[in-house]
Amino acid sequence: MTAEAQGIRIRHRGHEPQVHPTAYVAPTATLVGDVRVGPRARVMYGAVLDAEGSRIEVGEAAVICENAVLRGSAVAGDQPVLVADHVFVGPHATLLGCEVGRCVYVATAATVLQCARLGAGSVVAVGALVHARTVLPDEYFVPPHTVALDAPVRLLAPGDPGLAEAVRRVGFAQVAFGVEAEWTDRISRYEHIAEVRVAEFGTHADDEVLNLE
Repeated sequence: MTAEAQGIRIRHRGHEPQVHPTAYVAPTATLVGDVRVGPRARVMYGAVLDAEGSRIEVGEAAVICENAVLRGSAVAGDQPVLVADHVFVGPHATLLGCEVGRCVYVATAATVLQCARLGAGSVVAVGALVHARTVLPDEYFVPPHTVALDAPVRLLAPGDPGLAEAVRRVGFAQVAFGVEAEWTDRISRYEHIAEVRVAEFGTHADDEVLNLE
């Protein structure tokens, strides 16, 4: 592989990406911080793998498709993104601080939130959401455009009248951002979340692009 085929690599918080010699990272993919791309993995055009204060691990023969976003975090405890071997992450999918077992299929535009764990061989179909702290058993199927919550997992449709209450019980603001705020006080909650992200993302001011040429 040539240097041009190893993406845009950025040193962040003293850590720089590591790409196995047999992996392929497209020229417009971006790897930030403590990102480790394993043997024969493929990270395609426009994908962003941003470790923040944590880490991202992409296993052997895993595929990260176009414009997918993988982001770790440490603002509410260490939340790495751990992608095991032979995982497929589809275009425009989002993985935040979660653990993905081997041979998992995450389809186009699916989202997996903080502290979720996907068992081996599970499927998150097109446009589905696996909410924070949710645990999918091995070979579990989340249908298109549904919401998976809790452990043991249960499925809700977007229009389910119980969805808002189910999401409230997840305590997403606390899990993802360490923010304690009343569910009904949305302005205060999102103000605090924005401040957390401002501080976290502000650390990128010291980033160093490693392969400009």
